[in-house]
Amino acid sequence: MAAFAALGLAVTVLTGCTSTVVGHAVSIYQDPFLVAGLPTTSGPSGPRPGAPDSTLTAAGGDHGEFDTLALNAVEDIQSYWQDEYHKDFDGTFAPVTTLHSWDAKSTVNSPFCGQSTLRLVNAAYCRLDNSIGWDRGVLLPLMSASFGKMAIVMVLAHEYGHAIQNMAHTVEDKTPVIVKEQQADCFAGVFMRHVAQGGSKHFTLNTSDGLNSVLAATVAIRDANPGDVESVHGSAFERVSAVQIGFTDGPKACGAIDMTDVNNRRRGLPQSYGDDPTHGELPITKDNLIELGKAMASIMPVSDEPSYDYHGARMGCSDATDTEPVTYCPATNTIGTDVPGLATRGAANADDQNGFPTRIAGDYNAYVVFVSRYTLAVQHNLHEQLSGAKTSLRAACLSGVITAKLGDPTRTAATGDIALSPGDLDKAVSGLLTDGLAASDAAGKTVPSGFSRVDAFRAGVLGTQQTCESRYE
Repeated sequence: MAAFAALGLAVTVLTGCTSTVVGHAVSIYQDPFLVAGLPTTSGPSGPRPGAPDSTLTAAGGDHGEFDTLALNAVEDIQSYWQDEYHKDFDGTFAPVTTLHSWDAKSTVNSPFCGQSTLRLVNAAYCRLDNSIGWDRGVLLPLMSASFGKMAIVMVLAHEYGHAIQNMAHTVEDKTPVIVKEQQADCFAGVFMRHVAQGGSKHFTLNTSDGLNSVLAATVAIRDANPGDVESVHGSAFERVSAVQIGFTDGPKACGAIDMTDVNNRRRGLPQSYGDDPTHGELPITKDNLIELGKAMASIMPVSDEPSYDYHGARMGCSDATDTEPVTYCPATNTIGTDVPGLATRGAANADDQNGFPTRIAGDYNAYVVFVSRYTLAVQHNLHEQLSGAKTSLRAACLSGVITAKLGDPTRTAATGDIALSPGDLDKAVSGLLTDGLAASDAAGKTVPSGFSRVDAFRAGVLGTQQTCESRYE
């Protein structure tokens, strides 16, 4: 295991192995209609029709659909770094030596990096011989079925990122694994921007639902419990942050990621469930929402506090649209909540899934929507417009500020007896990538780019209320 850098899976089918805000890289692009400086695009995402297949080969491969897809991805990734590597790093770029393919369902062992590939549902970079391998039988089909074919490209861009960090000497043997993984995520983000800009021979990626799906795949493959000693890849929030740093700021920013940077981004955020038998799940009830309301008022006070109605979210407001299960009405300065509906949104996954979860369910997927409606009341107090892209991203950003403060261990029960748990940021990020309700204006409208929604939320988590006001003024 120590010899190779793997994807780090939580699959239930088979088991196997810039600019800164308080010192943290965040997007410098503040135009709500752009995605890290690129136009928001729709249209196709995936393999380019008619592009000739790569002539690369993989040891043990079957020349089938998924090996072909993987080899086309590696060719494009390799071509990108061949052209770009020397611009940011010393030395000469050298392609990976060997590519390996295996089928985790097969009874035939095809050793990779000194290990058996029997039932190995994974993709990995091997430092021993500078090679990359993947499971074509289970992993790649699951990724494609859950998130689309560009998720496979993302996986291989991550593994090639390990080759780049070794080549560029941005890590060494004693470097913590979490740093190596975050750098690799970042380098993958660099390549995905290249694809989004139209530079890939075999693939295309739009910056709305296409990029959203790529990030959702990153969210799915995460450390569910950061406090576990086996957790070495990072939470969904951390992994998406690393991808966004690469997408926004380029290769040098990836090479600069170190343990200090990782710890700075974790500062004040809970990292262990401790003895909590609920594993961080807090029932969504009126009483708990009242406590959250106290906490929000303490964290981000306003002169004219909103009132709360827990009888429903259909308010018939004269100057806003119902955004069930939580609605903010500026005319009456009231937040209306359908508590059972919000509880349904926040229900945890109750069954095992044969594959990857397309979203991370749980309590904070719902609570963050309640928080975001409070941030509309904050904006209303500041006499800011409550409709439009800036409003929606400001709501996401301010929700990030409040979310991070909920993790402050010095808060007392007098300021709301409710606190953040380790998985809450991941649940929020997942919701922002799927429907984006926590990044919507008073009419429930949001920007189409999940990247932009998460970027705004991340800026708030790592910054302050003033950060949000200045970014989306």
